[in-house]
Amino acid sequence: MPLSTFFAINLPYGIKRNEHNEWFAFNREYAPLGWNTHSATSIHSDGAFSENPIHTKYKGLTETKLLKIAGSENLVKRDEQGEITMLFLYDDNTNPRYPNGSWENYFNKIRELSTLEVKPY
Repeated sequence: MPLSTFFAINLPYGIKRNEHNEWFAFNREYAPLGWNTHSATSIHSDGAFSENPIHTKYKGLTETKLLKIAGSENLVKRDEQGEITMLFLYDDNTNPRYPNGSWENYFNKIRELSTLEVKPY
């Protein structure tokens, strides 16, 4: 079922790395920001949305930086080699739209991401 709020469709739920060490932001539908449809493409595959120009390489996006942004090991997903492949900006307990969530915490994470510079290709 497609999402029904601006927040869920257009604001980041997290970021995902592909096999080329490029990243893209995804929404609560696990699709690129702004997509309001449930696609047959799984975000969990290495080639997720690779046909679309949405992936970007960033300078200084190290594991240390990713963990600082996440704020908790529970908000990252790792591959078999232990490398971070996904970072979530919130979970059901910290969703800023919920009474126990924190808009300040969410926007601090967005602020950290906004400082990243693009690596030249």
